[in-house]
Amino acid sequence: MATAVAPPGLPAPPTPTPHPTTARFSELLEEVRSRGLLERRTGWYVLRIAACVLAFAGLWVAFALLGDSWWQLGVAAAMGAVLTQFGFLGHDAAHRQIFRSAAANAWAARLLAGGFAGLSYGWWRAKHNKHHQGPNQENVDPDIAPGALAFTPEIVQRRRTRFGRWFAAHQGWFFFPLLTLEGLNLHYASVRTTMDRASTQPWRRLELALVSARLIGYVVVLLAALPLGMAVAFFAVQMAVFGVMLGMSFAPNHKGMPIVPEAMRLDFLRRQVLVSRNVRGGPLVDVMMGGLNYQVEHHLFPSMPRGNLRKAQPIVRDYCARHDIPYTEVGLGTSYRIVVEYLNDVGLRARDPFDCPLAAQLRSVQD
Repeated sequence: MATAVAPPGLPAPPTPTPHPTTARFSELLEEVRSRGLLERRTGWYVLRIAACVLAFAGLWVAFALLGDSWWQLGVAAAMGAVLTQFGFLGHDAAHRQIFRSAAANAWAARLLAGGFAGLSYGWWRAKHNKHHQGPNQENVDPDIAPGALAFTPEIVQRRRTRFGRWFAAHQGWFFFPLLTLEGLNLHYASVRTTMDRASTQPWRRLELALVSARLIGYVVVLLAALPLGMAVAFFAVQMAVFGVMLGMSFAPNHKGMPIVPEAMRLDFLRRQVLVSRNVRGGPLVDVMMGGLNYQVEHHLFPSMPRGNLRKAQPIVRDYCARHDIPYTEVGLGTSYRIVVEYLNDVGLRARDPFDCPLAAQLRSVQD
């Protein structure tokens, strides 16, 4: 930023000082950077990509050896789990966590997400960027937009039918069963977006070809190698596991945290911390959730390599404690219970979305 210069004969203007909340994040950022936690860990990612590719290839070998056998459903479940890991790797590449070059990260995301998982990088990046800009903010965050589930009282109130109201009052119990369809929903959104001729998404046609070839080729192989009923069962199990694992990784991060009104303005530090929830657990949880269990740290430092999030957590947690910023962290089971209770509560009482311990904290920083 250029320094202001006074005209001759007039006193120099005062040097602008950063807003306290901005200065606080800058201080945290500097501490994290000084520990080297924002440095790329390309080798770490290469090993994980190689492990996923080997697992993917090994499952297809098992598929070929088993042939016409219902044991194939075990392969299908394992395939869903491995494809989930490719989805996480595509997510990391889209956040530029793997390489220094933006182009290298973009192509890695296209190949990992599109070629293996069958998801469009361009669609995911556009949607996910909006989420990071205003997590849990009404009419900003697409993750709480109207859909099968209602995440805010306002959405519930728009539902006029008796079934719609009944479903909203019990939607928490339907949340996990609905996740079995999330894989299909993600594939549909990817294809629909890449087919949109009005889209300005770079390399849209290439992504359409890549995602379409992956999805169509997969179905053709199943129908050619297995009896129709077994092929359908294989497809259903793989898609269900894929959807449930992805959904159960993303859902605990923000659902049940405060909903931010569209007009409310928050500084970056609070906007990311107050509406994010971490999930406690060891290395198994880290792998199962693709590092998204460190949601607070991920939102503060989206380009931080996944392997460094665990190291950043105590720094961020202690920093928030020193500045009286609530930092939320719960166990895995507790996080899912909160999600179910919140979804049911939204439909039953359509309560004030700030009816929670963080309400005063959010209101205190409103402009």
